[in-house]
Amino acid sequence: MWGDIMKFGVQTLFGGPVASRPEFIVATGQALEERGFSNLWAAEHVVNFHHYTSAYPYSDDGVPPFAADTGIIEPFTALSFLAAHTSKIKLGTGISILPQRNPVYFAKQAADVDVLSNGRLVVGIGTGWSAEEFGALNVPFEHRGTRTHDYLNVLRSLWCDEVSSFDGEYYQLPPCVQNPKPVQRPHPPLFFGGESNPALRRVAEFGQGWMGYRLTPETLPERLEKLTAMLSHYGRTLDDIEIAISPYDAHCDLDTIKRFAELGVAQIIVVGFADSMDNMHRLLDGFANNLVVPGAAI
Repeated sequence: MWGDIMKFGVQTLFGGPVASRPEFIVATGQALEERGFSNLWAAEHVVNFHHYTSAYPYSDDGVPPFAADTGIIEPFTALSFLAAHTSKIKLGTGISILPQRNPVYFAKQAADVDVLSNGRLVVGIGTGWSAEEFGALNVPFEHRGTRTHDYLNVLRSLWCDEVSSFDGEYYQLPPCVQNPKPVQRPHPPLFFGGESNPALRRVAEFGQGWMGYRLTPETLPERLEKLTAMLSHYGRTLDDIEIAISPYDAHCDLDTIKRFAELGVAQIIVVGFADSMDNMHRLLDGFANNLVVPGAAI
């Protein structure tokens, strides 16, 4: 765990009616910063569907909590915009679906946002759950985990090497130069979303953080035990990563936060969606007064 003070982030999506209101996006970032939140996490879905055969992993019925017409601002675009209107808050993709993207463009967008934000980018990565979305992008849904592994090596080479290259099963990058490099060295922190064993292996091999969703103090220890064993394989420990947990739709109060802190959680991510700035202010004020201010002392 990094640091001794509990941090609080907010995962949001700039979608639906607010997606076409840039002033809402600016005001949300500034409101989070003013209230002491450490991180803003911007969600990603490039297209949505009226009907899914794929199951959304964080609802009991497998149905995603957004409608087909909830157009969402692309996260790197939103974070680049927010970089110009905030000064302290960490700006995170929460999460970006790496295997459905081109990794060279992904590396470029991330490095540029890190430069424009003066080193405030956090790269949240997942492998995705919607086969329909991959289909719309003409990208195979199968083997997305192993493809992600190759893509991560491409990202690291582009961010860290003067002359970058990679030769893998799913991607071949010829010797090339990509600049500017990220402000954060060797690269922006990589947080991996997901609770499965493959997700935890990505944290252990590549990650500076783990984003676990819909977890409780009762369900987290088993996953931490598994992650500890995987980290050990790479000569690492839990002290080498930041654990960020979202209770998501589960109840979360100060006692819950204290129990998470005792397990080594460094950041609590709450979900904050609103259709107006008045409603967003009320939501954030509630989080700040009931969790952020008293929780920082835990």
